[in-house]
Amino acid sequence: MAITGTAGLLDTWEAGLAEAPAGRALLLHRTARPDSDPGTLVALPVGEREADLFALRRALFGERMQVRMDCRTCGQDMEFDLDAGRFARSATGPREPVVRLAEDGWEIEFRLPGPADLTAAARSADPRAALLARCLVSAVRDGAPAPAGALPTHVQRRVAETVETADPAADLTLDVRCPECGAATRAELDIASYLWTELDSWARDLLLDVHLLATAYGWSEPEILALSPLRRRYYLELCADV
Repeated sequence: MAITGTAGLLDTWEAGLAEAPAGRALLLHRTARPDSDPGTLVALPVGEREADLFALRRALFGERMQVRMDCRTCGQDMEFDLDAGRFARSATGPREPVVRLAEDGWEIEFRLPGPADLTAAARSADPRAALLARCLVSAVRDGAPAPAGALPTHVQRRVAETVETADPAADLTLDVRCPECGAATRAELDIASYLWTELDSWARDLLLDVHLLATAYGWSEPEILALSPLRRRYYLELCADV
């Protein structure tokens, strides 16, 4: 993975400030795959994007991920560490873009949803129906084609189960047991949101460093960003000692 430089990451952060979560996720994905066209990225299976974002997170901030959440039973604040490498490995692997299944006389082909599909479906009054309509390649019953709306509920459920099996990393869920009450709390691990929060904190800290060094030495932002993190930290310590 080719990781952009410090200035490029700041540009990504600045652009993301004006974006909704979906736009920020795309910006992060473009950082992970700088040579890919945005139109291609939004059409990739969601699990493939998640794998790329976990790899980007490891490259930028390391393996250890700190997570905080409240117990849904007793309200206890829970804090624990996750291994980004483990999630990255679980998210990798080949994915067939189209899945097929036969159920109760139906022959169905269904495309694995991409980020663009999820974004469009979320705007609908019935997101599940909208997602099915967008991603259904074909549905045939007794040799006759049928629209997405004709699929009975139990067949739609089987489609959802098949897609989940084909692209399990699209929905990474944590199951955490509370140390106080022992109850289990399930929560989705949204790597795009998590990574954006880290990038936002990193960018604001870095700009503060730039401000302090520019004030102390009169250097420009590009000159300060060209310094290694270790040398920037050393100069900041010298400023504090003055």
